[in-house]
Parts: sequence; C-alpha cells; structure tokens
Amino acid sequence: MAKICNFPLKGNRKAAVKKLLGERIIEAGLLTKEQLNEALRVQTQTGELLGSILIKLGFISEKNLIRMLNIQELKSTGTIDRQLLKILPEQIIRQYKLFPVKKEGRRLFVAMADPLNVVAIDNLRLLTGLDIEPLKVNEKEINSLIEKHFGLPEVERALQELTAEPEIEATGEIIEETIIDEAPIIRLVNSLITKAIDEEASDIHLEPFEHSIRVRYRIDGLLREVMNLPRKMIYAIVSRFKIMANMDIAERRIPQDGRISFKLAGRELDFRVSTLPTIFGEKVVVRILDKESIKNYTLEKLGLAQENYQRFIQFLKRAYGVILATGPTGSGKTTTLYTALNFINSVERNIVTVEDPVEYMLEGINQTQVNVKAGATFASYLRSILRQDPDVIMVGEIRDFETAEIALRAATTGHLVFSTLHTNDASGAITRLIDMGVEPFMVASSVLGVVAQRLVRKICPHCKHPCSPEEAEMVFAGIKPDEVVFYSGRGCEQCNYTGYRGRIAIFEVLTVSPSLQSLILKRPSAEDLRQASLKEGMITLKEDGIQKALAGITTLKEIMRVAYREEKV
Repeated sequence: MAKICNFPLKGNRKAAVKKLLGERIIEAGLLTKEQLNEALRVQTQTGELLGSILIKLGFISEKNLIRMLNIQELKSTGTIDRQLLKILPEQIIRQYKLFPVKKEGRRLFVAMADPLNVVAIDNLRLLTGLDIEPLKVNEKEINSLIEKHFGLPEVERALQELTAEPEIEATGEIIEETIIDEAPIIRLVNSLITKAIDEEASDIHLEPFEHSIRVRYRIDGLLREVMNLPRKMIYAIVSRFKIMANMDIAERRIPQDGRISFKLAGRELDFRVSTLPTIFGEKVVVRILDKESIKNYTLEKLGLAQENYQRFIQFLKRAYGVILATGPTGSGKTTTLYTALNFINSVERNIVTVEDPVEYMLEGINQTQVNVKAGATFASYLRSILRQDPDVIMVGEIRDFETAEIALRAATTGHLVFSTLHTNDASGAITRLIDMGVEPFMVASSVLGVVAQRLVRKICPHCKHPCSPEEAEMVFAGIKPDEVVFYSGRGCEQCNYTGYRGRIAIFEVLTVSPSLQSLILKRPSAEDLRQASLKEGMITLKEDGIQKALAGITTLKEIMRVAYREEKV
C-alpha cells in the first residue's frame, strides 16, 4: 500500500503528460511551439508543473487555461458523502490538496486547489480506475474539508504517540498524568484554539458521541462544524483543557467552570471553559473573549439608528435612574453597556460594577465579580457598593426580586444604574420587573428606558451584489419587489462561502415617558406597553433591521431569523 501512495512516475509517462497538455494548448491557439519548448526547458530546471510555468512566464492566463481545459469552478462543496473518502487515501488528499466531492458512474469529481496539476490527475486516474473531473476550489475551502473530515495534522501525530489511549478508553475513569502532559495533546489543543481565533470564532464546542468527537466553532452567531476527532481522545483533550483552566481533572461527574488567560500576537485573550458530563464523556465549551476589542467600540459604532442614538444619549445625560439592556444570551448587551460606561466615564465620576463574571477590563472603572460560593451575590455586593459613594453602578444581571429592588432603590436615591434582563423585547423588561415583585410605582419612577437588541450578520463586502429577495421576505418587510434594491453575498473565500462577514446589532429603544409611567401604575401587559410605545414613535427590532437591510448592511433573511414575531392583527 505504501508503494501505491508514493506513485513513482516513470520518465516516459511524465513526458507523455507534458506533451498532452502542451499539444492541447497549442491546438487551442493559446500557445506557440517556441513558447512550449521554453516552458519545458524551465521545467527541467525547476521541476514545477507545466501549467504553473506557462502562467508565470505570461504565455497564458490561468483563467484561459482553466477555460481551455473545460474546468468548472465549484462555489461550494456542500455535504460530502463519506463513502467517497474510501476511494482516495488521506495521504494523497493532503499531498495534492484535493477532495472527492461526487461520483457519477465512472466519473469522479474532485475539488482541487490546483486543477492544472495534470500529474496529480493522472495519478488519481491510475489509482482509482475512474475518469477524473477536476473542479476549481480555493485552497482555504480544501483545507477546511480536510480538517473537518480528517482533523488537523496534530491529530494524526497525537494518535500515533499516545500509546496509553486504549487503557483510557477501556476504563473511562483512570487517567495517567503522563498522558495529559504529552506534547501531541498539547499541540492538538493549541491548534484547536489558534484555529478558532483565526476564524474569529466566539465559542469552541467539543462534543463526544459514540464513535467520534464533533468540533464546532460559533462564527458570527452560528455554529459551524469544522472537524471530527477520534472518540478515544476525549479524556486526554478534556483533561488538557481542565489543567489550563485550573479545574479538577479527577472530577467528571459534575459540571465545572474555569478560566484561561494568555497573550497571542500582542492580544490579551480570555477563555471561559465549561464542562458538562454526558453519556459519552464530558462536553467542553470554551467562550473566547478578546479583552482589547472593547476599546474599538464607541456609541457611534454600535449601529444605533439616529433616532435610537438620540434616545440613548438622553438616558446617559440623566444623573439618576435605571437603564436596562435586554435580549437573549450572546446578543451584545454587555458590549452595549460597557460602551455606555466608557462614554460617561470621567475623573469626576465614581463608577462601580458588579458582574458575573467580569468579561472586559475597563480603564478607570472599579469592577467587582460575584462569588456565590463565598456568599458574595449581586444583592450583597450592591449593598456594599452603595456604601462606596458611587455615582454610577452597573449590575451584570437582575435575576431576582432582591437584586431588582436594591438596584431600583439605588436609582431613586440619586444613582445612575445600568443592568441587563433576559426578555424578548423592550416592553417585556418592564413587566418582568413587576412579575419579580417590584411595585409598579417603583418601576415607573426609576426606569429611564430599555434597550432591546439582537445581533445580525453583515453582508460580506467582498462578494456583495444586488439580489431579489424571496416572496416571503418581501411580505415580511411589507415592500413591493420593484420599490427598492436589496443586496446579499454570493459567498467567497473571505467569508468562507457563507455570504456574511461580521455582525451588527439591531435595536429597539423604549423611553419611559410620563404617559408610560401612568400606564405602568396600572400593571399593563407587555403588549399594551408595546402598543403605547409604538404610538410614541418607538422603532421596533424588525423596523430597525429592515432599515439596515435597505441600506445594504444585512439581508432580510437575517432579520427574519432573529427578529420574527407573530404580529397581532
């Protein structure tokens, strides 16, 4: 088998391949015999592929050569049939940077980073006995496919060097310390981390199943599968993460949390590690936080529409009251509040935060972290903070009546208070406080306003083009197809063929006006509050999103994904 993988080429066969390619180009009228002879002379000196030499010498363009050879470009590989992976050895796939994507009868369609590599195509034909149809795909896509289906190169080395793995798989309980400190596992975990950072992922998910470990990255808010690892590596990988995060490697029966901090290329990064026991081993989720990224945010860059921006600024100008940010986990609430704190931060103000945990460090702001095990909760910290002569307080989250009551009382005694709640929209935050047990008069007199938000993916600027939305999207937006021009991303190497790159927030800003204060005293429903706010000019999440789609920032499909709600008629 080893001899087959090496594919030694006889001199005559090499010459035949060169001659065939050269003659085909000459017959197509794209090359002269003199140019072919010059390219062959260069090849004897450099050993490069003939097609590459012809392009470098300027005798023919890559575009013309690909068209002449009738090679199609593959925009996206889609779902790969795993049976195809049995046709070609992994060594050949890695060596030539190619990947089998489809088989029709005796034709094997192969995605190739270099579809002009006729030597590789000839080798594949001999190995498989099939007719090879090369397809042009960028090298990044090929590398992603290889990593997803075969893993990183470190995986193979780790499997070869970790001799004690069978014992770990058999017992499922005992881990030898030498296994955890093996260099292959260290390299593998480091590779998983650095790849996630390169892909600008916010989370890493390692999920053990019966026969494999699925590795997924959350990129731009959506999970994307990047590779599968052998099942028997789970204990060593989890233990490596636990050691890095100062967690108990001997305890696998209960969930654990830890933290990793380090610098990479001058960037300060913080990883929050969480483990959860499952029937096939411990699942690991790693949240990636870039401590320096918060410095890049200003109120102007948050994406607030002009009217919402002015409303938010009015909240921040007040000397006391409560400002709430609401939305699901991962919707950017903390980033919005941190940006607001930076906006009002000055040497004349004493700003104190109580968080769980502290996500980013802010210059000139006193930040504290709750410790439930030690009895330091949001409520207990708030009581202590009020004795520290604060001007501004940020409470990471209002979770219960005690915290809500202290926060709102602090607002009525001359403090500006920021906090978050988990509700679907802005009006829901008001009713949630009342449901917690806070008196309506307290809510009405202390809450200045509520900012609800979601994150939507932005259209990739490198492949952005005008498009026609689907009928359902136009109905959702309430716009006729001929009225405006919308945009989407075709998918390119820069956005990993998703059509999106980066995210932006859409907002809904509710101002507690005198008329809304009177309504709150009557314990209204969230829908009643919403309708009253709309009459006063509140822009909904949906409306803000549609405006961003009209501006070519995002797509209607994205707005439907994150801001769809049943409209009452």
